[in-house]
Amino acid sequence: MELPKGFLFDFDGVVVDSFESHYSAWTSAFKELFNQEIVPFPKSYAGKSPKIIAAYFCSVIDEEKRSNDLFLLKKKHLDIYFKVPKLLPGVREITRFLSEKNTSYGIASNATKQFLKNSIHHLYLNFTTVFGLEDYAKPKPAPEAYISLAKALGFKENDFNEIWVFEDSLTGTRAAKLAGMIPIGITTEYSGEELKEEGSVLVFPTLLEAYEYLNNHEIKKE
Repeated sequence: MELPKGFLFDFDGVVVDSFESHYSAWTSAFKELFNQEIVPFPKSYAGKSPKIIAAYFCSVIDEEKRSNDLFLLKKKHLDIYFKVPKLLPGVREITRFLSEKNTSYGIASNATKQFLKNSIHHLYLNFTTVFGLEDYAKPKPAPEAYISLAKALGFKENDFNEIWVFEDSLTGTRAAKLAGMIPIGITTEYSGEELKEEGSVLVFPTLLEAYEYLNNHEIKKE
């Protein structure tokens, strides 16, 4: 197998561990809005749009009508009280490798654009093409995020079946599959079996193992 034509990355759970960054913003926003403590974050909501997550948190206290208020306030808290997320293994190695191979890559996330920009800036990451929640009419699990990113990188629809998409959530894996691309699972949130059942063709613990897989393949090919 030759090197895929392009590589698309989810952000949270693939490039960074951002749970603390997001959950602290949800917690402080919820407290400010409702003067109550927030419930634990449900695993099944990993990778979903923050608007859907806001609706969930509000539904727990029968305040569904305030879900957009919570979404907007969380977005504000995420920026004002910004916490740099933790970089996950292999990010610098794989982006350096792809740059050396002149292979296009970028990020498409359900996180807000400002959070992505802040994180990339503070972690000195080499991602220049980045799509966030505000860039889509329909966030993941709809395929729009990955289709938009691929087109921005110069790919045509007939290239999509040769593009890898790194995803740690079932939501994002579904989006990649619906886009006609190749989902590659990162087992941050879900097991390899769960990701494969959703459509992942290969699974790796982190991007470091994915990089090693690609690098070893290139050595063998040469």
